[in-house]
Amino acid sequence: MNNLACESVGGKVLFATDDWFAAAENLLKKSNPEFKVGLFTEYGKWMDGWETRRKRIPGHDWCIIELGVPGIVYGFHVDTRFFTGNYAPRISVQAACLHPEKTTLLPRGDRIGSAASKEDYQAAEQFNSENWEFLLQMTELKPGYEESCHNYFHVNSRKRWTHVRLNIYPDGGIARFKVYGIGQRDWSLCGPNDLEDLLSMVNGGVCLGFSDAHYGHPRNLIGLGRAADMGDGWETARRLDRPPILKADAKGILQVPGKEWTVFRLGHPGLITHIEIDTNHFKGNAPNSCKIEASVLTSKEEEEKIKAKWDHNWKTLLPVMQLHPHKRHFIEGTLISLQEVVTHVRITIAPDGGVSRVRLWGFPRQLP
Repeated sequence: MNNLACESVGGKVLFATDDWFAAAENLLKKSNPEFKVGLFTEYGKWMDGWETRRKRIPGHDWCIIELGVPGIVYGFHVDTRFFTGNYAPRISVQAACLHPEKTTLLPRGDRIGSAASKEDYQAAEQFNSENWEFLLQMTELKPGYEESCHNYFHVNSRKRWTHVRLNIYPDGGIARFKVYGIGQRDWSLCGPNDLEDLLSMVNGGVCLGFSDAHYGHPRNLIGLGRAADMGDGWETARRLDRPPILKADAKGILQVPGKEWTVFRLGHPGLITHIEIDTNHFKGNAPNSCKIEASVLTSKEEEEKIKAKWDHNWKTLLPVMQLHPHKRHFIEGTLISLQEVVTHVRITIAPDGGVSRVRLWGFPRQLP
């Protein structure tokens, strides 16, 4: 699923009790944690995560995180990598759904080597966060060795959340904190003629399956804005069934046996009228071609197709078209083959390579 708290989608730390060794903002980084041997700051060992000082006063440490994409939370990934003798031994997670106008705080700035001031605590009181609903009760973490650093926790709530409070007991460090879920918006505020990106993670799009994600996960395709680099897209390995000598047809489409695919559920059923396929940053490794297919599936049918590895009769939405490196491809309605309301899409590239973003613009519609 999508990481709703990642800095790349707008996740922000609004408050933390202590940032002595390493600031809480590190929790939300998209990149994997690093360890730099022998690197120290004036406050102690440099660590790529959130690490508080050894607590010598009553209480425990905690921080408030504003999700970049409000939505339904299905689980947490707490990564303690490299925090071995200094990891937080226990955590809990609370959540709330707050109105944006009621959550304004001053920017935190560079907080390393500091703790929350009296003014910080007073500002944070507006959240009343100690009374938020628990999505995860107090539970133990494992230390940050390679074999034990990944801590996964399932969430049963199906409510919409905008903020989470991460509690560590009593102190210590965590490298990364990921909030996995599906974005959810209020579609009742969307008019029948409002053009929306029905695939965007902000609007509830979610990746359900793929053939290969060797260098980059296809969920990146539905991220916010344009990709920051090649790592912020979907990139597959080079297929081993490529012919020794490649041939193309009159339209420039390579005649190859292999292909790669990924399947998404749209955030809302809709009629797709415009398509954007962006190969930004993929200069020497963009696919030669792409096609998009679509279907209408119920929740039960979706479960069956997942088990069947997406063996399904799809309808053509966008016929095979040639792609070009490092370019935004805009496809207007005249090239779109399907004029029906759909719920799911399959994006296929050939023979392999990378795509940074796909946008499926259309009108939200109810199924007949």
